Amino acid sequence: MPTTDPDVDVLIAPVYLAGPSTGQAVFNTLDSAAGWTKAVAFGSDTYYTSPCQRVRIANAVESHYGGWTISYAEDPLGVPDWITTFDRDTPQEIVAAFTDTLVAGLPNNFADYLSGGKHHTGRTPATVLSSHQWEAVRGTRPFRTVSPDGHAAFRIRGGWLHEYDELLDPEKSTWRMSAGPDPITTPSWQAYFSRGTPEHLMTAAAKALTDPRPVVRSAFLLPDRHLSLVKTQPLRSDQARSRSTAALARSSTTHAVHQVQPPPGASAPVPPVIAGSRRQR
Repeated sequence: MPTTDPDVDVLIAPVYLAGPSTGQAVFNTLDSAAGWTKAVAFGSDTYYTSPCQRVRIANAVESHYGGWTISYAEDPLGVPDWITTFDRDTPQEIVAAFTDTLVAGLPNNFADYLSGGKHHTGRTPATVLSSHQWEAVRGTRPFRTVSPDGHAAFRIRGGWLHEYDELLDPEKSTWRMSAGPDPITTPSWQAYFSRGTPEHLMTAAAKALTDPRPVVRSAFLLPDRHLSLVKTQPLRSDQARSRSTAALARSSTTHAVHQVQPPPGASAPVPPVIAGSRRQR
């Protein structure tokens, strides 16, 4: 990789080694989603709740995993049916693909993405990965499929596991995406999907994971251990201008947000809680 000014934006491929970025794409989707509510707690943690109250999304910065935790409960007051956790170093394009599809499909309970729906493709994470020449590693437990360069993996846990165990501990989740110089034993980032996670949401994440197009990053965000593994190129002048315009638009939108203050003497709003004591995840 050529020497790059750390203060400039560059194009980097593959996406799974590009680093996490700011997560702005995820915030943009959730901030603009109709009917969703937002709360900020502890000065840095952000919580979103869907209009139907079934989905809770947390960006708990100082928690163990950081990043994004998404839960779905058919009964809004019950135990979640599934939980997905993207750790703090997961590339934002992968998280955004998941959350964009989630927000789009939730109003009719994902009917458009299921068999017979207008967005149903019949694709699965396995077919997406195989179409990009990912290879299954035979005889491994848990079973896994690895990218052609060997720096990304999709793991499927086998055997019986009580559903509550994987809801409480992401490490026990049925599916895991990871990437890094050694994505199996020392991954740079990991994403966990519990057993009930809808297949079309994982497929969306898999499509982003395998997308060959380079992504934009500030050079300083690229992990040092990835420097020799990625391809970089400078932004064209028109791309740099569009990035500047988008940044200004985001800044204007952010400053235009009206923060509702509670009346004097009122207690601060309590942020949504995800699966009991989830802040440590």
